[in-house]
Amino acid sequence: MFSRILIANRGEIAVRIIRTARRLGIGTVAVYSDADADALHVKMADEAVHIGPPAVTESYLKASRIIKAAQETGAEAIHPGYGFLSENPDFVEAVERAGLVFIGPSAASIRAMGLKDAAKRLMEKAGVPVVPGYHGEAQDLVVLATKAREIGYPVLIKARAGGGGKGMRRVDHPDDFAEALAAARREAKSAFGDDRVLVEKYVARPRHIEVQVFGDAHGNVVHLFERDCSLQRRHQKVIEEAPAPGMSEAMRAAMTQAAVKAAKTISYRGAGTVEFIVDVSAGLKPDAFWFMEMNTRLQVEHPVTEMVTGLDLVEWQLRVAAGDPLPLKQEGITLSGHAFEARLYAEDPSRGFLPAIGTLDHLRFAEKAVGEAALRIDAGVREGDAIAPFYDPMIAKIIVRGRDRSAALSALGAALRQTEIAGSVTNAAFLARLTEHEGFAAGDVDTGLIERDIDALVAPAEMPRGAAELAALVASGLIERAASDDPWEAIAGYSHFNGLAYPVSLGREGKLDRLAITIYGPERFILSADGQTTPVRLRRNGRNLLLTGPGIFLNATAARTAGGVTIFADGASSHFPVPDPLESAETEALPGERLTAPMPGLVKQVRISAGDMVKKGQLLLILEAMKMEHTIAAPHDGMVETIVAEGEQVREGATLVRFAEEEARLP
Repeated sequence: MFSRILIANRGEIAVRIIRTARRLGIGTVAVYSDADADALHVKMADEAVHIGPPAVTESYLKASRIIKAAQETGAEAIHPGYGFLSENPDFVEAVERAGLVFIGPSAASIRAMGLKDAAKRLMEKAGVPVVPGYHGEAQDLVVLATKAREIGYPVLIKARAGGGGKGMRRVDHPDDFAEALAAARREAKSAFGDDRVLVEKYVARPRHIEVQVFGDAHGNVVHLFERDCSLQRRHQKVIEEAPAPGMSEAMRAAMTQAAVKAAKTISYRGAGTVEFIVDVSAGLKPDAFWFMEMNTRLQVEHPVTEMVTGLDLVEWQLRVAAGDPLPLKQEGITLSGHAFEARLYAEDPSRGFLPAIGTLDHLRFAEKAVGEAALRIDAGVREGDAIAPFYDPMIAKIIVRGRDRSAALSALGAALRQTEIAGSVTNAAFLARLTEHEGFAAGDVDTGLIERDIDALVAPAEMPRGAAELAALVASGLIERAASDDPWEAIAGYSHFNGLAYPVSLGREGKLDRLAITIYGPERFILSADGQTTPVRLRRNGRNLLLTGPGIFLNATAARTAGGVTIFADGASSHFPVPDPLESAETEALPGERLTAPMPGLVKQVRISAGDMVKKGQLLLILEAMKMEHTIAAPHDGMVETIVAEGEQVREGATLVRFAEEEARLP
């Protein structure tokens, strides 16, 4: 076994690998960019090496710097995690030339499966079922459009390199093919440095089921059962589970045998995932699944497999890379219970899942699962950490295991509802709603579920009655005074004739509320605003706050941060900005005649010019952020006064388009 390894990654996966290495007595070396100098993985590792500025092209993708760091720190092997250099065969060869071990498959295996078109041709020869489509070398528009017509619409354009939904477009009509192809190519070029694509038949009601495989250098290959990753948005996984709901033994046997055959075809070594697309229009059937791609690395969702098999896949990776045979034979690998993993992101579901940035001023996860279920939190951030625009905005993976699917799903929902985050918008409430979705709960799931019910899933939660009143009490600081044993604090609200009123300003729904709060007894307050008074009682039980009053019964928790107060209740959060009383009077809000950048990004394309008249819904520009394209469209008819320059890097909130005031105003 190795004595020291370098982890060529960051965030939760680096933390995950460090934990297993520490358990096995293996020393760890972390690498970090300027943006990650104080990151959790850096603090946990035995040693850390700085490798460059925040941009991944200047840090985490700099193979030479990573290899040099491994050599200088005495590491014997490099674990790539997932993403970044994990599926780069040139990196594998460079690692091995440097006399180091790459903890993963061979460069030949990665190359065999790295390009989707070549991989599918290889699988066809091996007898693995492949989805109908065009996987050839020709990339001319005429050729691809002709093949799309032959396949039959709808079709799916997919980047032949990479994954994660980048460079992927569904096309329903021939007239839309050219524009969709151009967009897919741009996105693929930006994300993977390769703009070549393939065209496949779009399966109307698909499920995404994948098989975890493992191989060693002695010719052994096993499977560790399947995972269902059908719950997706924008072709990116949201919640994964193992085993797949409704899976029959016949279906499992057919799929796992195909996955093992795929791995053996390329003499696979290490952890890998063979992904299949399944047509469930007539239920799960052994003859209705097709090879989609193989990920030649550890997957984000590997914890659900660990939860139902009781195995540590990172430990297996380390042992196989050190030359050991697989720890177990196929008959020794068993399946027990049911597990879910939810990906908790800093993103805004109500705005098309736009990634968000911010500081995690308040961060609390559930401490234990409900009932007999098991709970695991894989996080690469701590309270106080910033979500930067340079990397994937994942906050944590929330993983549960129950005795059956129903128990596990209930435990996942409870864990999500107990999650508290202030300082950045997140998808926590969206995930919690998914756990309550009738179809998902019944196991009736396919990749289109979220899109079909998106409006209900992302609708803003109604602010609970009493949330604003509780936020005002928290902002005032009077809760602590009223509950204090200090006699001087106890009379803080006293005046000779009337109770002393404390002023509080609170932002709510874009407006500023001004309230006055008076203590009139233990746990009792009067809130006054706009001539109205509301008597309330506030009782505390640890962090739980119970507020009662006329029409109010609110059981919640609260977080006071630099930006205001956040109230957490019933799995949702309500944030109330609290202005600094020392700041100058409010400035008048800007008139609504401009479109601003929803997040930091690069202006990839500009489709109009200053002085143009535009129609509502017309595409104005394309903003690239976190390697995904976001279209900015006109919210109304009007004349464009100014527009940002193509190729400009913009910050969040920067003006992209300004309309002439006399022509149109934003609603």
